[in-house]
Amino acid sequence: MAQKKTKKESSSSVPDTTGKQLVIVESPAKARTLNKYLGPDYVVMASVGHVRDLPEKNPKGVKDPVPGVNLEQDFRPAYQIIRGKAKTVKALKQAASKASGIWLATDLDREGEAIAWHLAEALKVKPENTKRVVFNAITKKEVQKAFQNPRSIDMNKVNAQQARRILDRIVGYQVSPLLWKKVGGGLSAGRVQSVAVRLVVEREREIEAFIPEEYWKIFGYFTTDVRNARTISEQWLRWLAEAGDKKNGGKMNAPTAHGKSLWLFEHRSLGAELVEVDGRKFEPKKMEDALHAAKRAGFQLLEQIKTENPKAKGPAKNVIQLKGRIEGGPAWKIKSVVTKKTKSRPHPPFITSTLQQAASNQLDFSAQYTMNIAQALYEGLPIKSMGSVGLITYMRTDSTHVSNEATDMAREYILSKFGKKYLPEKPNIFASSNKIAQEAHEAIRPTDVNLTPESVRSSLKEPHYKLYKLIWERFIASQMADAQWDSTTILISGEDDQGELMFRATGRILVFDGYYRISGTPGFSDEATLPPVSRGQAVAAIQIDPVQNFTSPPPRYTEASLVKKLESEGIGRPSTYAQIIQVIQNRRYVEKINNRFHATDLGKVVTDKLVEAFPEIMEVGYTRDMERQLDDIEEKHANWVQMLRRFYGPFKQSLEAAYNEMAHAKAETQPAPFKCPECGSDTVYRFGKKGRFLSCSKYPKCKFAAPIDNDGNPVQPEQTDIACPVCGAPMFIRKGRFGAFLSCSRYPQCTGALNLDRKGHIKTPKVPPLLTDLPCPKCGALLNLRKGGRGPWLSCSKFPKCRGRLGWSSLDDQTKSRLLKALEEHEKAHPQPLIRTIDGSPVEEGYKPQRFEVEAESFPQTPTEE
Repeated sequence: MAQKKTKKESSSSVPDTTGKQLVIVESPAKARTLNKYLGPDYVVMASVGHVRDLPEKNPKGVKDPVPGVNLEQDFRPAYQIIRGKAKTVKALKQAASKASGIWLATDLDREGEAIAWHLAEALKVKPENTKRVVFNAITKKEVQKAFQNPRSIDMNKVNAQQARRILDRIVGYQVSPLLWKKVGGGLSAGRVQSVAVRLVVEREREIEAFIPEEYWKIFGYFTTDVRNARTISEQWLRWLAEAGDKKNGGKMNAPTAHGKSLWLFEHRSLGAELVEVDGRKFEPKKMEDALHAAKRAGFQLLEQIKTENPKAKGPAKNVIQLKGRIEGGPAWKIKSVVTKKTKSRPHPPFITSTLQQAASNQLDFSAQYTMNIAQALYEGLPIKSMGSVGLITYMRTDSTHVSNEATDMAREYILSKFGKKYLPEKPNIFASSNKIAQEAHEAIRPTDVNLTPESVRSSLKEPHYKLYKLIWERFIASQMADAQWDSTTILISGEDDQGELMFRATGRILVFDGYYRISGTPGFSDEATLPPVSRGQAVAAIQIDPVQNFTSPPPRYTEASLVKKLESEGIGRPSTYAQIIQVIQNRRYVEKINNRFHATDLGKVVTDKLVEAFPEIMEVGYTRDMERQLDDIEEKHANWVQMLRRFYGPFKQSLEAAYNEMAHAKAETQPAPFKCPECGSDTVYRFGKKGRFLSCSKYPKCKFAAPIDNDGNPVQPEQTDIACPVCGAPMFIRKGRFGAFLSCSRYPQCTGALNLDRKGHIKTPKVPPLLTDLPCPKCGALLNLRKGGRGPWLSCSKFPKCRGRLGWSSLDDQTKSRLLKALEEHEKAHPQPLIRTIDGSPVEEGYKPQRFEVEAESFPQTPTEE
């Protein structure tokens, strides 16, 4: 009876479309918003994303190298209904069969066009009954305009998406098995993602190879109060010392540039840098040259402090600090004061990449999270007294183009809110930074500027409010007047018997805030607020400060800078940036440490193997050209089959060669600069499941092995205050495939282990599941029974290969009672281990183990030849 009831309910959930127009969109949220603007003659239903795709596996008995793609017959795809979507397709078919017309209102990009085509194919609807409508914003005006101008499905867009899907499927399904054989099981490759990993790996190697170069700067601090110069000098040096001491609970930390600027301004003083000595540009590389110039400026050396930085390379190992005082020096005067009017132009409205960058930098949102929030803002959210409202335009775009109507709307708002001086004479127009931007699309902007962030804040969750505010402010600011500055450059000159020393001070003052009125004035920079001075005026030095500096390696990528790099190199498209970044992290090819991407050992090895096997495909330029070819399919009607043929011939040859010639990663070693502490032999770096590690070169005769840090140095295990629940010995913190965990110090004699969460807190071991006699409804394997927060639940014992589940409520009372009794006995037979510290104190879940240093093993360096 329950099954009959379910079927009845399922059929009754399909709305009656008899004689009505059926509109199909991707998401329920979008459907709710559209319902507001379409009359009672329309029924809106959601497909909830794609309904058809290439199969994940070959059917039984079929051994095609790429499931769903016939490589021998012009890459002909064989699509199937996605698992779990059969009910959705059935409901849509039922509704379509009764409807008088069908409208496909999926998104306006390639992916949306492909969804529309797959829907038409899956529903087997007649082309003459099907209309395609697209809109950049889900507003009443845009929706009505779209429905007044329907078109047919754009097969060029569909073919471009289809070509990308097949291309990615070929690379993924044919290169991944190569990695399983040559590197390790479970690895995967992607046409675009692998090139993105290469960018991170190459940046990592640039940093590793970088040798800092030494250079010096001399800063001079001068006061216009010449008579009290000595007193001001003493106050200045005292303030510097106190400002440093107050930071971080007494730990020395240099005062900020802005803090210095304020103090100097309040004391009629200014800071400058020595830029010219005897008519030549001053760029000292050595301390001796800097010290000679500093002494000429009046610096008397009192102390030279040398410290060694063992982690640094090259000259940066030796850190030098010069301490001194003012003694003599030339008479200083203002040689020139030049003030110029400068302007700052507003930024263009957001495109996908710049939105992801700004959200990362300002809101600490990941690219994927940003797109999820933006999608909700586009599709519509419930706003008090307004119903579901689409707040922004389509969020996947590479164009900064804005419609005339939207520009006028912004200008009217600026004029009424801020006045005429904040409104440029003509609208601001921005050229797209992306050369292949599609100008038919618009930038990301609010659909109605009068829906200010504050007016809708009470209706939005905090992340949605923050992102909407970012988008709204950027758009309004983009149509406002330039900010105006007075930028001043002051030259300070001093002459001695050898020639002239020239210091330069720069600063600027905001005289008109312009678009900063909305976006906010930029944070404090190194530019100073300068006191009023005049040409020829005498000044006195209160400090001459020679400072050692070192050149810096290129910075590691953040999410924001990696998105920017992907865009500038033409890798991927607005719709794929977030996915690329998510995938390369999920595959453990890169990891994020302090918000910056580090290439893992696995990422480096996989990249090296792929570059070795497919040098052309792994080139940034080749990937960019493939994106251009996909654009040509969409925009210039290029033949997608021919494009795939051009790709597959060379690819197949490279693949066959790689299988025959590529060495296994685990067979390769690199010499390490250490001696084996067990047998005295040389050591080497090897590659294993967890990445690179240090190993004795005599393996397998000597089985010494040790984990290493990012610099290749052996890592000593950290002992904790936790006793092994199996044998009572102290436990060490070790790093595994899934992060840190606790392991018995007697391993491998004892295999006791405890899991830690991401913050390093202990996770209490869970009782193993009870294997029942009930079959999985999906694969027929036996089901596991567990106790969860909401009660007992049943899942397939073959997880993760099979994700089948059986609802507890579907069982009869007798079966429930039998299983609960068995589970109770199972739990008694598997009591939770009591976790204690070494001193015997009991420990609860969430406890953070205390760490202790273990006495280091001796790792003598391998002697180098002179």
